[in-house]
Amino acid sequence: MSDEEFEDESSANEQEKEGEEGEEEKDPTEQEEEESLSPHLLTEEIMKGGLSLLCKTGNGLAHAYVKLEAKEKDLTDISLLQNYIHLRYVDLSENRLRDLSPLGSLTHLLWLKVDGNRLISTCLPELPYLQIASFAHNRIRDTEGITHPRLGSLNLKGNEIQVISALDPGKLTNLHTVELRGNKLETTTGLHLPKLKNLYLVRAPHLRGIMPQRVWLSASPF
Repeated sequence: MSDEEFEDESSANEQEKEGEEGEEEKDPTEQEEEESLSPHLLTEEIMKGGLSLLCKTGNGLAHAYVKLEAKEKDLTDISLLQNYIHLRYVDLSENRLRDLSPLGSLTHLLWLKVDGNRLISTCLPELPYLQIASFAHNRIRDTEGITHPRLGSLNLKGNEIQVISALDPGKLTNLHTVELRGNKLETTTGLHLPKLKNLYLVRAPHLRGIMPQRVWLSASPF
């Protein structure tokens, strides 16, 4: 092989290697945007695999599954849930959800877990029987839309909340436990809740505001 042929082959190999490295070093934001373009719908097949706990319905004459676990399914759309009005316990953790509005049809919902999604808001239609809700490790920036009258425990750990707002003490009369570690809180003002007993926060010298009966302070935000 001549020196000229060797140089041409070496140059081609280097270009190929650079191309492979370029593909490997794709910007995380670009990758996320590409993923968001490919919707993943909640299907009947996923529902079939995640439903459990057969119970009587309201009139006592029929039965329906009331528990759904659909974790780590890469879901972006849960519109199908509007057809499952008897659900009481729903776990949709570790998906890619940004919209929870279909949950508004689940008027019997007691327990909700949507940790590890892409939510920027807790806004939901009022759910009259919801008692426990967990929105941990999302991208939530405020506390708008939490108006569930029977809500007792609220987990907002690991979000981007700076100020507590729109928590109506007239509606949230049963809220006794709030988890707020891993946020960017500067004050607890806005937590004027009549039954609040347990508040979980990161230990921070600048934090100010009212305090409930028991405050659990951690040196770590996680």
